[in-house]
Amino acid sequence: MKKTEQANEPIREPQEQERRRAMLLELVNDPSYAPMKLKELAALLEVPRELRGDLKAAVDALVEEGRLGISAKGRIGKPESFALIGIFSGHPKGFGFVAAEGRETDIFIPEDKIRGALHGDRVQVVVEEEAAGKRAEGRVVRILKRANETVVGVYEKSRNFGFVIPDNPKLSTDIFIPQGCDAGAVTGHKVTVRIREFPAERGKKPEGVVTGILGHMDDPGVDILSLIRAYGLPEEFPDAAEEEIKGIPSEVREEETKGRMDLRGLLTVTIDGEEAKDLDDAITLEKTDRGWRLGVHIADVAHYVKENSPLDEEALKRGTSIYLTDRVIPMLPHRLSNGICSLNQGEDRLALSCLIEVDEKGAAMGHEIAETVIRVDRRMTYTAVEAIVTARDPALCEEYAECISLFDHMKELAALLRERRMSRGSIDFDFPESRIILDETGRPLEIRPRERNTATRIIEEFMLLANETVAEDYFWQEVPFLYRIHEKPETEKMKRLATFIHNFGCSIRMPGGEAHPKEVQKLLSRIEGRPEEALIGRLTLRSMRQAKYTTQNIGHFGLAARYYTHFTSPIRRYPDLQIHRIIKESLRGGLDEARLAHYTDLLPGVAAACSSLERRAEEAERETDKLKKVQYMEQYIGEEFDGVISGVVGWGFYVELANTVEGLVRIQELKDDYYRFDEAHYELIGDLHRNTYKLGQTIRVRVAGCDRVAKTIDFIPVKPT
Repeated sequence: MKKTEQANEPIREPQEQERRRAMLLELVNDPSYAPMKLKELAALLEVPRELRGDLKAAVDALVEEGRLGISAKGRIGKPESFALIGIFSGHPKGFGFVAAEGRETDIFIPEDKIRGALHGDRVQVVVEEEAAGKRAEGRVVRILKRANETVVGVYEKSRNFGFVIPDNPKLSTDIFIPQGCDAGAVTGHKVTVRIREFPAERGKKPEGVVTGILGHMDDPGVDILSLIRAYGLPEEFPDAAEEEIKGIPSEVREEETKGRMDLRGLLTVTIDGEEAKDLDDAITLEKTDRGWRLGVHIADVAHYVKENSPLDEEALKRGTSIYLTDRVIPMLPHRLSNGICSLNQGEDRLALSCLIEVDEKGAAMGHEIAETVIRVDRRMTYTAVEAIVTARDPALCEEYAECISLFDHMKELAALLRERRMSRGSIDFDFPESRIILDETGRPLEIRPRERNTATRIIEEFMLLANETVAEDYFWQEVPFLYRIHEKPETEKMKRLATFIHNFGCSIRMPGGEAHPKEVQKLLSRIEGRPEEALIGRLTLRSMRQAKYTTQNIGHFGLAARYYTHFTSPIRRYPDLQIHRIIKESLRGGLDEARLAHYTDLLPGVAAACSSLERRAEEAERETDKLKKVQYMEQYIGEEFDGVISGVVGWGFYVELANTVEGLVRIQELKDDYYRFDEAHYELIGDLHRNTYKLGQTIRVRVAGCDRVAKTIDFIPVKPT
């Protein structure tokens, strides 16, 4: 390494400061430089002891600007030398967190160290402070990829300019709109904005240009349209895909049935919700001498959507159908999803069937996977089947007389399958989902928990068995495949859970430091019916990882399944469509070396893309539900409700009502005491009177306010009289 000039003068004059800074940057950027501590750096530069304070000041200034970095051990170098890469998650208050690759916990980024990063950006971050038991703190040193080139928000007009308040509160900054760049928008318009200049330093706002006006924020339908644009969800199908559809027949042709197993003579039913139009699974069930022969028949979408066709390319871009509150954004055009691919009553349909022999104890003894042709005899709803098998509704029993025995056998078999699944340790988190009923303008009329009943569990058990059966079959064939996996929970999260539940007299065995799904299931069984059931159940769920798609079969922790895939919904999930192609080629003997190599190269990218698109769909669905819940609760401002504390944080606690609506009680509203957050026990504890608010606690609240932009509901506790 060449030695730079000696640093033996005080850094007092501006030109001398600049010279010293330039010298440091030249040294650190030298290819042969190895990061060193300040003392070592001073020795190299021959800086006298009395002038090392000036050297430190120069280093600190360059670190502040993000041009130098300091490791956790105090070594000085280029920022990227110590940087981690991750995704920045913004907070409405201006700070953020980075989920860095290779770290189990995220890194806190103070507001003055985000370096212009916006929510979703891929960034380099340097950890500056890290201590045992505390969250690491760092600074963003470089933004690698912007995530928000287009933003949706509410336009506000000023005299000579405008600004847009993003719908996503995590962006935490307005977007400046120069004069002449508003496309004619007026205050209150929902608009799309292209950001043309991102902030390079703290205090600067992004600058953008309005590219579209969606309508006034109070116009019907604009709220959901805004979310669609904000999440970049697909709307229209491309012309090439629409053109391809024209060549697809609207009914099954006789020549298409040749070579297929003909199952049209079996009593066949679909069981779905009342509103469902894309029916991709049908069931047959025959009683045998040894038990049952269960047929799970799945729409043969791959027959119509060919690999690398415009329809296939668009389906992969979408990844999944998205079920928003007032509409469905389908993975495939309606002519397919509701037409020739939908297993509609009374019509011949092509299917890929999994026929499973099940003994009288519910154990699968063997199976066959085949290309078939089927005809659905009855299009049933969960409500109707439930009324038949549990209440023996006279009118429905008369209407569906030929199916009663079939439904009874289904109920019996599903119960056996569920019993076997639970005996191996499968976990069943039975938290209520929301059903939001809208009027014709999109205004919410009613919100209530979506019911799970015997009929829904019948279909759940049959689909689970088919998915496991197909996954195990193709795992042992050792062909490239897509699996649905659920990894084991992080050890630290489970240890924290074990520590917490100990306060309630509960425990969870973790031999070798790992939890087994059966132990989690035992825990949930022990707390069933107890006051803390909801509390511990939610914390257990939060300790789990998210399921995802991968080419490596490592099992499904939550289901306690060694083999699992998604086979049963090719109309609405791309991974199912993808494995249907592999199965069909395998059945026809077409998986030669070239095709195996093709799938080996293709599938990792498909798995990653579909996992990511699934997260996007889930978040968009969750946000639309939150929006409609806010709109619904506006009519109840000032009214009181009973609820349960569903989350406790440093700034307050969340309360969930019986109708699944959740709102926040802010800590500043707790005026009877000074409260602090006990993170270990998920409690807010009063310093004066020792009052507590904790997860699972019942509480009465008053609706204090609703914010459509932030999609939040504020509650105030009501003191018992």
